[in-house]
Amino acid sequence: MGVFVFLPLVLPLTAWPIARLAEQHLHPRAATRLLTWVAAVMATCSTVCLALVMVVGTAQLPGNPLPDGWSDPEVRAAVPYDEVAGKAAIPALVAVLAACGRTLWRHGRVRRRAHRALTGLPGTEVVVLPDGVPYAYALPGGRRDRVVVTTALLECLEPAERRALFAHERAHLSARHHRFLLTVRLAARANPFLRPLCTAVSYSAERWADEEAAQTVGSRRAVARAIGKAALVSRGTPAPTLLGFAAAGPVPRRVAALLGPAPAVRRWPSLFTSVGLAAWGAAVGTAVSAMSSANSAVTMFFILYAATPL
Repeated sequence: MGVFVFLPLVLPLTAWPIARLAEQHLHPRAATRLLTWVAAVMATCSTVCLALVMVVGTAQLPGNPLPDGWSDPEVRAAVPYDEVAGKAAIPALVAVLAACGRTLWRHGRVRRRAHRALTGLPGTEVVVLPDGVPYAYALPGGRRDRVVVTTALLECLEPAERRALFAHERAHLSARHHRFLLTVRLAARANPFLRPLCTAVSYSAERWADEEAAQTVGSRRAVARAIGKAALVSRGTPAPTLLGFAAAGPVPRRVAALLGPAPAVRRWPSLFTSVGLAAWGAAVGTAVSAMSSANSAVTMFFILYAATPL
């Protein structure tokens, strides 16, 4: 395997340029899908390679539960600096699995609590809560997808802005944005180098919903006004993992984008542009990561197969 087993651990760095440029030059829908796929593939590859290095490290421990043949010199020679890298991979992989498991558990807990909070209320698509705290969010799953909004927020918006709010949240639900966000969160837990992609997808998913709402309402300015007003009065959603209408952070950029022309829909940017170079760089990095992890996995399989006594 050689040093190729370590490449997927650092190749996510090749996706940093596209994470920064995608939100500026790509359609939000294309940016969300591209960055999510890149993050998912790179996180999977880095985790696989971390597990392969861990096999070498586990073979050095006393009371090793793995087959004795797996601690042969041929197995340990497959990984450079096997003594240091192998032992370091054990706590690293445990930390990755624990972080991903905690993220999944928190995601499920938040959704269960949100659904329980709506128990006994009408099973309509839109649920209006008599709450003095202004917020709105999209709640997928359960018997049906639902849009939850409080009376305090509705009172702050004009009729056209209310339609923009509902269109925005429906766009989150119809496009299943929660799946994209959960995927990139897990990827960032698996490899910290993928955190910029997680931040970029969080923004591009909101922009995607903004553009869908603008098409539904027929007015980009109405959506921009609704987001601006909601940001001024809203305190965010009850839980950070719920898709909110106007969370703190990228709101000024979202409003500025809505006040400008609609983004062009292009399947793939030209190579002779900065975003094109960044996209191709991320694509090449993803392909190399996949090939390196596949090559390392196959090589390790045959080495372990040969070292295992029949």
